[in-house]
Amino acid sequence: MQLQRALTRGTRPALARALRRNRPCGRFPTCTTAQQQQQPSSAPSRNVAAAAASAVEAPSAAAPAPATPAGKPPKTAAVDGNEATARVAYAASDVCFIYPITPSTPMGEAADQWSTDGRRNVWGNIMQVTQMESEAGVAGALHGALAAGALATTFTCSQGLLLMIPNMYKISGELMPCAMHVSARALAGHALSIFGDHQDVMAVRSTGWALLSSHSVQEAHDLALVAHAATLRAGLPILHFFDGFRTSHEVNKINLIDEADIRALMDELAPCIAEHRARALNPAHPHQRGTAQGPDVYMQAIEAANPYHDKMAGIVQEAMDRVAAITGRHYRLFDYVGHLQAEDVVVAMGSGCEAVESAVEGLVAQGRKVGLVKVHLFRPWSAEHLLAALPQSVRRVAVLDRTKEHGSGGEPLLQDVAASLMRAKRPMDAIIGGRYGLGSKDFTPAMAIAVFENLASQRPKDNFTVGITDDVTFSSLPHGAEPEVLPEGTTECIFWGMGSDGTVGANKEAVKIIANKDGMHAQAYFSYDAHKSGGVTTSHLRFGPAPIRAPYLVQQAHYIGVHQSTYAAKYDIFANLRPGGVVLINAPWKSFVEVLDVLPARSKARLAELQPQLYCLDAGAVANEVGLGRRVNMVMQAAFFALSGVVDIDEAIPLLKDSIKKAYGKKGDKVVNMNYSAVDKAMERLVKIDIPAGWGREAIPARVGGAEALASHTGSHTPSLIPARVGGAEALASQTGSRTPQEFLERVVKPMLNMEGDRLPVSVFVPGGFFPPGTTAIEKRAIAAKVPAWASDSCTQCNICAFVCPHAAVRPALALPEELGSAPAGFQTVPVKGGGTALKGYQYRVQVSPMDCTGCDLCVHACPDNCLIPTPIDSLLATEEPNWDFFKTLPSRGHLFNKETVKGSQFSQPLMEFSGACEGCGETPYVKLLTQMFGTRMVIANSTGCSSIWGGSAPANPYCTDELGRGPAWANSLFEDTAQFGYGIALGLKQRRQALEAAAKVAVQEGAGSEQLRQALAEWAPVKDNGALARPAAEAVRQALAGCESLNGADTPGANALRYVQNNTDLLDKPSMWVIGGDGWAYDIGFAGVDHVLSTGEDVNILVLDTEEYSNTGGQKSKASPLGSLSKASPLGSVVKFATAGKDRPKKELGLMTMQGYPDVYVASICLGSNYNQTVKAFAEAEAHPGPSLILAYSPCAMHGMDMTTSNSDAKIAVDSGYWPLYRYQPGTGEGDGKLILDSKKIKGELEDFLNMENRFKVLKRSNPEEAEKLKNKLDRDIKLRHERLIEWAKPKAKPADEQ
Repeated sequence: MQLQRALTRGTRPALARALRRNRPCGRFPTCTTAQQQQQPSSAPSRNVAAAAASAVEAPSAAAPAPATPAGKPPKTAAVDGNEATARVAYAASDVCFIYPITPSTPMGEAADQWSTDGRRNVWGNIMQVTQMESEAGVAGALHGALAAGALATTFTCSQGLLLMIPNMYKISGELMPCAMHVSARALAGHALSIFGDHQDVMAVRSTGWALLSSHSVQEAHDLALVAHAATLRAGLPILHFFDGFRTSHEVNKINLIDEADIRALMDELAPCIAEHRARALNPAHPHQRGTAQGPDVYMQAIEAANPYHDKMAGIVQEAMDRVAAITGRHYRLFDYVGHLQAEDVVVAMGSGCEAVESAVEGLVAQGRKVGLVKVHLFRPWSAEHLLAALPQSVRRVAVLDRTKEHGSGGEPLLQDVAASLMRAKRPMDAIIGGRYGLGSKDFTPAMAIAVFENLASQRPKDNFTVGITDDVTFSSLPHGAEPEVLPEGTTECIFWGMGSDGTVGANKEAVKIIANKDGMHAQAYFSYDAHKSGGVTTSHLRFGPAPIRAPYLVQQAHYIGVHQSTYAAKYDIFANLRPGGVVLINAPWKSFVEVLDVLPARSKARLAELQPQLYCLDAGAVANEVGLGRRVNMVMQAAFFALSGVVDIDEAIPLLKDSIKKAYGKKGDKVVNMNYSAVDKAMERLVKIDIPAGWGREAIPARVGGAEALASHTGSHTPSLIPARVGGAEALASQTGSRTPQEFLERVVKPMLNMEGDRLPVSVFVPGGFFPPGTTAIEKRAIAAKVPAWASDSCTQCNICAFVCPHAAVRPALALPEELGSAPAGFQTVPVKGGGTALKGYQYRVQVSPMDCTGCDLCVHACPDNCLIPTPIDSLLATEEPNWDFFKTLPSRGHLFNKETVKGSQFSQPLMEFSGACEGCGETPYVKLLTQMFGTRMVIANSTGCSSIWGGSAPANPYCTDELGRGPAWANSLFEDTAQFGYGIALGLKQRRQALEAAAKVAVQEGAGSEQLRQALAEWAPVKDNGALARPAAEAVRQALAGCESLNGADTPGANALRYVQNNTDLLDKPSMWVIGGDGWAYDIGFAGVDHVLSTGEDVNILVLDTEEYSNTGGQKSKASPLGSLSKASPLGSVVKFATAGKDRPKKELGLMTMQGYPDVYVASICLGSNYNQTVKAFAEAEAHPGPSLILAYSPCAMHGMDMTTSNSDAKIAVDSGYWPLYRYQPGTGEGDGKLILDSKKIKGELEDFLNMENRFKVLKRSNPEEAEKLKNKLDRDIKLRHERLIEWAKPKAKPADEQ
């Protein structure tokens, strides 16, 4: 120890000399300068035998754990798994490379923020945090940093982890110490899932990295340190993982490891750190690595590393013991809990272990001989340690895997366990395996009990699933009611909120308030739907006097808060309430009758059965009264403290006000006092809703399993129509696959929209993950407080309101007088203006769908005639809903207009409607317009990001069809490969259409079919690649085919060719291929693909929805981010992530780069809010161009920290100030004769006027005004220089003298 402390303080040469003398770390020696003179510098000596001899031996599994240390009580904090891990990673690393991917992003954000704040690691250094363009880039940079001798780390998951695989093999092959932290997540297969399981980790199990699993937030903190210590000791990389969302985003009160203790541990590892650095690439002692090897030596070189991998398990156990000496918390590679003479044992890994352990405790208390083996170290696999952990009495083993491997003989953990038992010849009656928890599917103690019941049965089911109802392959296990397993005194709560209403933030604050009290513990988990804003959030909170180990959703809540009154009518809000629990609804209701008027039948049934304590509070009125607007979170939080009893109210209110002061103090006393007032008024406005004595008891039988009582009360003939709260999924097992689209809507889409997707059986889903179009039309979210009402008197019928509407909820209507005979009384129309004889007699109206409008007010502000009036939705529903239903019966009149105009385009049906995008989204108007212009022949390859989430979150598909069933064909592959994905689609379609053209020519040449058909085919072939001309020519072919005699049986070249044409008429129209994604994709991770596709000359259109940041993952910087911007530009004033000190590099000029590099590519820079006509022109020109096109579309985003209701006028200022130029580059027929049209010819405003509108710029001005001014001036100079270049490029080119 004295030597190690001395080494820590010594010089690097002294470190190296001491290391070479003592070599305690199990690594091969490093050459001295003298030795370098005696042997080639190209290869360090590798004394494998000596290294193996000095490596740490694996301790016996029965070795006693270190005693709990005495001393000061540990510091505690309520943190989530991501923060718990990042704290240790930051303390024990010098360098970090990051790239955002859910749910690991918060770890990178935390490291970036701490680095910006000047936080120092245990060596007194500020970590260098660098964002790369992709996870593949991260892996390459990580490899390089390690080769340079740095202590480097990173955070990732899912597809991001898979992109790192090539470099992971290199890092392990070169025996480099590295700790990577992964919030394990599902992989995109049949569908994208951002939620947790072990698919990603299992995909890298052969890379040579150790795989270390944490099962809880506390373990994530402790084992992160184990990972950093063990990797340095062993010289092998470690991937430390924990369950995405379930652990990464669960907030729990944990004991923190003191940084002084981390420093002490790192001091002990100083010789290992010195050796790592001595082996680094350095011209002072050069060597060569990464050579190419032939068959003569390659195999031997691989096997040479065996001793390091063989000793890894023992080194990890030693690190666990060392950390236990610090913390008093003991871990083993395989932890066993349960009966000492257990006969039935489950083996599991991850957060599910907590649920199984709770089940084991209950079963053992009942006298059952059961147990659980919790796997911490999955790679390298140590059969020795597993066998030592299993009691000798075990006769039956069930292995739970949180992954699925199609085609395997069993999932990975099962195969390892079974092989270990078989090789050891341990006699077993049964070894079975099953799957649970894929995609964060909830896993509870009741499900764990079902696994034990299956294992103990006479014929245990193998290859089983639990937590779903599989009525296709019948693998699922039924389970019963949830047992009471939580510590006595635990209070469970559920909060129903809406995205962006502040509910989640308020609950996180509540957890901190309560967890900070001595003797209190807290846990929180937040469940979200996929809408960008306005979606449903459910917060699951638990509070109590003992630590809470329950990584599953609340099943029996003492308190339920419903923060949106509409949820009471839409969802089964009482489903997880325990009898007599407290329910608080944000609503103005004052009587039980008012409540009953809103509740659906099933909620009334539960209300009668559970007899809750019911309260109402008009939080919206209170929030408006005190000046908080729509944010009701503080009002409802105050009421929660008053009603829940978790903390005495006299103590809770001062604590709540203290938290308000901390959270909002920087915003000034006015904001603080508004929140104070909200707390006080919440106490005054609570209304107790008394349920009449005996109400419902006569009508509803006593609860027997729940389902029968509910069925009888609601009039259902069978209990299966309303499943019970627990074990209810089995009641749906009799459902069969959907036979029609409507059946699919009823059986799949509607239950998912009603938050009941967990109850759906396997059989209702289409293999491959397909979903039908247009499902958002039945969603009817009704999230707007106010919607626009049309005032016809002042309307000039410009259609701008519909043009700018992000959600296609505002539509112009045209109707003939005879069509209006059945119109509702409120369906008022006026004569259409203009249009000539083609529109004579038509009536015009602007129709709004109140249930689909989000209340963004963009149309209100954009209307030049002020004829849209924001009106409370409640006063419009009765008239406008019937009006909307009637509007949908009217035929589309788009064919009467030129689609390449602002007004004319809006009479075409939008084939993208009612998406889950944020209110006022700047992306969706572009895509909606594209579908109106080309939607009936569009093929969309959509990058992962905002546009894939609002455009493709099952079951809500906003892409729909016209009356003939035509509409955009949409697909998402990954984040990084979208350009290549779309390119492949384009080539596939091109090849198929070329074959169709060849068949058409043969049919014509052979005289097959009618004269009319041959003429139609001859006219189609030369125009087939012209979008405007191919459609009418294709229609002529279809009509001629319909009148053609059957060719069945004929076996001639002409007949065969004509049959081919008949079977491929869906290829007659020219497909319009669009690749769509955000700037994070186009400028960063997918730029290589974008560049490649633009270079090919193929007819592929690329639309970049440029928000200038990674909007989907929270607002991190991209190369589209402007100089001086700050990540994350939210309205609350938080800074841009991954650039928290202000971006000091200019934006990548993707448009200018493309025009210079690829003169045959059509390029446009557009801004819909500034110039409607230019946007339409650019889309039309790009689609007509026979080669590649690139359109950069300025997309205002809430992350910019702006008022989204005026985003269009703000966008105009962005253009006027020169910040966003408008131009269109049209390639010529020959090299060098392209034409640039500069649509924003002059800079007409001041840049500062634009910058002052957006928080992403203002934050830096407030925090560092001098730096902000410097960056603003540089940005202003860059903008003016760019404008001068564009002016020069736009000048007409002088013709050469020989052409004059």
